[in-house]
Amino acid sequence: MRARRARLASRLRDPDVTWSDARLIHACLTGDEQAWSALIDKYKKLVYSIPLKYGASPDDAADIFQAVGLELFTALPRLRKTAALRNWLITVTAHQSFHWKRRHRRRIEHELTNLDEERFGMDRRLRADMVEELEREQIVREAVASLPARCREIIRLLFYEQPPLPYRDLARRLGLATGSIGFIRGRCLTRLQRALEKAGFSWPG
Repeated sequence: MRARRARLASRLRDPDVTWSDARLIHACLTGDEQAWSALIDKYKKLVYSIPLKYGASPDDAADIFQAVGLELFTALPRLRKTAALRNWLITVTAHQSFHWKRRHRRRIEHELTNLDEERFGMDRRLRADMVEELEREQIVREAVASLPARCREIIRLLFYEQPPLPYRDLARRLGLATGSIGFIRGRCLTRLQRALEKAGFSWPG
């Protein structure tokens, strides 16, 4: 009975980034604005990261993000395979970023030299590696988002803050004993590892 109530509560809760793409897309197509916000929130870091890799400024990356969001909104009803959404976003954002880079080069009136052409060719050959890297990064984001709130916060403060917080400051911020941080950190990393394995995360060779 308790498990049944938990499943019912899960179905009734508001959309969030832990929902599957299929579930979020279905909710979006029924007009659920919260599902659209959750879908954008789930992938915003992925989309922003791509133009930055192409050398775009934060403002230009924000413009590209808006353009990709508009494309997604238009394409969502026609998206046949919801499992392909991540790759679709990477492809569309890379396309937008590539065209931004060409327009940017024209604005600064820089003519491509043979060396530039060669570098562009190398960029294209490396694109498959870039896609794999972006997909791994997104899988990690989703795995972290699936963890309990305290684990998410510990991982954020230990691995995403620059510089990382010392255990003493981390314990103070979380209201924990300093001696307990190592144990809780290990347990959270174990949970993260399991979530990554469940998602089919492949470690770079």
